[in-house]
Formats: sequence, C-alpha cells, structure tokens
Amino acid sequence: MIISARAIKFGDNVNTDVILPGKYLVLTDPVELGKHAMEGISEDFVTKSSNGSILVAGKNFGQGSSREQAPVALKAAGVRCVLADSFARIFYRNAFNIGLPVLECPGISSKVEEDDELSIDLERGKINNETEGVSITASPIPNFLLAILEDGGIIEHLRRKSGFQSRRD
Repeated sequence: MIISARAIKFGDNVNTDVILPGKYLVLTDPVELGKHAMEGISEDFVTKSSNGSILVAGKNFGQGSSREQAPVALKAAGVRCVLADSFARIFYRNAFNIGLPVLECPGISSKVEEDDELSIDLERGKINNETEGVSITASPIPNFLLAILEDGGIIEHLRRKSGFQSRRD
C-alpha cells in the first residue's frame, strides 16, 4: 500500500483537544467533523488538506483524551497518513480502528518540511521525501494492522472476517 501527498507539519505534544476541539464532539457525521480538524491549532488546515495530505508531527502526537473523533476528523479532512516521532498509544490504536494509517518514525519531524512531497510504502515502512531526495525508514506496520487498514477499519475488518453482512448489503 503506497500513499503519496504533500506534508503538513506540526510540532510536539499535539493533543486531541486541538485536533478536534471538544465543542464539536456533539457531531456524528465524519464530514462535519472533518470541517473542524486541527481547528484548535491551524485555521487553514482543512483548506490545505482538502486534496489529500500527510500530517507530520513531533513527539507524543494525539495525547490527551481517548476521543475516537480526533482521527475520524483528520481522515475526513483529507489526511491520508500521519507520521510522527511518537504517538500517544490510545490515538495510535484509534487511528487504526477507523482506518487511518499512522507510522512512528523517530526524527521524522526534523527530516520533513511543510509542503514536501512524500511517498510512503506502509508495508515496508519506507518514506521517500521526493522534494529532498531522501529516504527515511519508519517502523513498518504489522500485517494484522495492515489488514485492518485494507478493510477500512476494525468494524469492517471484523465483518469481513466473520462473514457478517448487514441488512444494507
């Protein structure tokens, strides 16, 4: 699975309150949540991410509450993948649960600049910074998590594994 897009960069300790401010937790539609992604830290994020982006951050991305709406909002806003030096564990798992790829890559925040064109091979953990002509190695995503991503998230993955079909199917 290869993902390519331009980088949008943030720093260390980006918490779920700035990824999706609490006043929007009453929303249930992912599209509406996406309109407010990163609103607590960047007024133009949704515009910059609308054609697809790779979010690059420093240490401890996604710290704070365990709200699943934070990765949902990022995905709905056009984020194709999040790369960070490190992640808060709950955010990391929530991202996979909703089908948003995240890769931990110590030092990534010092090797990528805003608007760099990136290409990511999720299976190999290889990140190519096409703008700078540099390759970076991240921790590859384990096969069981790749399977969840390929199915679009944990709910769809479990449906497919169990053979369950909803009444809508």
